[in-house]
Amino acid sequence: MIIIIGAGLSGLLTAYRLKKVGIPFKILEARDRIGGRIHTVFGTNETPMEMGATWFGNQHRHLKALLEELGIEYFEQYMDRTVYYQASPTSPTELVQIPSQAPSYRIYGGSSNLINTLCQKLDKNDIILNQSVTEIKFLSDSVQVIADQIFEGSQVVLAIPPKLWAKRILFEPNLPADLIQIAEQTHTWMEDSIKIALTYKEAFWQVEGQTGTLFSNAGPITEFYDHCNSERTKFALCGFINSSYKQLGDAERRALVIAQIKSVFGPKAEDFMDYQECVWSMEELTFEASDIPHYPHQNNGNQFFRQSFFEDKLVLSSSESASESPGYMDGAVCSADLVAKKIIALNLKSIE
Repeated sequence: MIIIIGAGLSGLLTAYRLKKVGIPFKILEARDRIGGRIHTVFGTNETPMEMGATWFGNQHRHLKALLEELGIEYFEQYMDRTVYYQASPTSPTELVQIPSQAPSYRIYGGSSNLINTLCQKLDKNDIILNQSVTEIKFLSDSVQVIADQIFEGSQVVLAIPPKLWAKRILFEPNLPADLIQIAEQTHTWMEDSIKIALTYKEAFWQVEGQTGTLFSNAGPITEFYDHCNSERTKFALCGFINSSYKQLGDAERRALVIAQIKSVFGPKAEDFMDYQECVWSMEELTFEASDIPHYPHQNNGNQFFRQSFFEDKLVLSSSESASESPGYMDGAVCSADLVAKKIIALNLKSIE
């Protein structure tokens, strides 16, 4: 049996690939939900709001191929050529023209549609939630994983960010010191992000001939986009807050956000139905403090992560470990596909 730690995109896809060829597995997830850093919440009228991974582009071929394989549709992000821009806290908001951009896309029904579709293809008993792994022991002919329960298998897949397993899991025998050092110095995708979304009864900005896009150097919002669904029957704005605002309390941060959107979009911006935010640095099952500040995507895609360890009993699968598009959904897919192929080949070899 293969033990997969983490029920995010990489872990679930690895499991799906294994199930298709009949290799047994269990997924252990520390959270009480699946998806990891893909997290769609639904507001009034079931309007989807993305609190995690959202956009992808034409260059993300692994993700696009998976969506096609699973029959999941996607649509182009609605984007105006004219946008609101705030150059500095002391500068007025102005309308500016931006160059034509390469299209970005969103998953039909929300990013979690991909997660839920993969989950539905697995047996529910093969995903065990609320299991925080604390120790992994590599025995002569098996692997023992210690969480709230004890699990034993032939191989283990670490499908969580490297910094998490490097700092939170005890390995016996120890992992190579240089691997631990690199993992501890690997930036975790999304860890610094604050996502925000507001839903509305109508796309007031469109009705009034306004743009739904804002770029700001003033803050707290730094980027804001039209987040209506593909049919444009459910209406929202969604984007990012400057990560320094994590120091504020929820109420203070919310008040500053509302003041900013009123000043940019006018009084109708305050007439929202739902206000939702996610401060990823407060998500203890995603965020782990770094001893030294990391730059974005630091060590993402490091070739060391694509090795296997302890006579192939340990393999690594996460967005950060991917050989292509590390630190994105596409990377999580790429990593899962490579790891699944490796496990399948090893299992076929053992049968021979």
